[in-house]
Amino acid sequence: MAGVLYEKGMILDLVDWKLSSTYVRKQALIVLHLAIKCVNQSTTLKPKMSEVVSVPIDEKSIQHVSYSQAGVDSNTKSMGFDEKDKEEVSETAATTKTRTNEEEVDEPKSGGISRKMSENSLYATDQEEEDDDETHERKIELGPQYTLKEQLEKDKDDESLRRWKEQLLGAVDIEAVGETLEPEVKILSLEIKSPGRPDIVLSVPENGKPKGSWFTLKEGSRYSLQFTFEVKNNIVSGLKYTNAVWKTGVKVDSSKEMIGTFSPQPEPYTHEMPEETTPSGMFARGSYSAKTKFVDDDNKCYLEINYTFDIRRDWLPIKN
Repeated sequence: MAGVLYEKGMILDLVDWKLSSTYVRKQALIVLHLAIKCVNQSTTLKPKMSEVVSVPIDEKSIQHVSYSQAGVDSNTKSMGFDEKDKEEVSETAATTKTRTNEEEVDEPKSGGISRKMSENSLYATDQEEEDDDETHERKIELGPQYTLKEQLEKDKDDESLRRWKEQLLGAVDIEAVGETLEPEVKILSLEIKSPGRPDIVLSVPENGKPKGSWFTLKEGSRYSLQFTFEVKNNIVSGLKYTNAVWKTGVKVDSSKEMIGTFSPQPEPYTHEMPEETTPSGMFARGSYSAKTKFVDDDNKCYLEINYTFDIRRDWLPIKN
């Protein structure tokens, strides 16, 4: 005796059959085919759990045959079963697989997190960036300003605070300090330093517009800029240097450098920029226009220079 075991409507295993004749094998395959068809058409016939379809067999002449699913398909095809039944089985399996995939996508498992983003979440990032930009653009409201003399006179009875102010301001001549709130910053000169060559000292015109080409650089050369400036009347906070360069109307370079905060003093300050290298090649050589500005944290501009310069194959001859 052998049979096809059913569990939860699905065929789990095919028990070894011991068949004695071709007739019995054919009868067994017919029963097996009908059982598979009943499983696929569960709306009309759904086998119960552990329901067994049995086929009597002869015990005299025993042949041991093991059937796999592939073998069953090939035998049923050779017996001339209708191809329509096979197509129904394939369509049912495909439909079941599609429904399973849809359930996995639309209904995530318990404890899972849906990764589907809504339009609101996509636009929220852009809105947050705009809010951050607006926050940065808002001008910080500072407290009342005092002249340097007033700041030094305040809390003069506090010895520790007085020493802290002296360390912060350095050697400041109170008598030479003006009574104005705004600091006075004057850029005295600009120097171009290049290894192995004398420094090129450039005087800054009062109107900030040098005539003609202000200076010439050699292509592929290393150089650095050094500023000399003086500060009077009050402390300048966050003095910085900005520079933009154009060639034939196209912006080719832009830089910004924080110089620092300085208190007024009789001696001028100097600040040297990091070393750079000029571009080289046929397209790099030529005339450039540039704009340089010196501004502080309050966006007050102390100097704006509009000038032109050249990049050539070699340096200009040194004038004696």
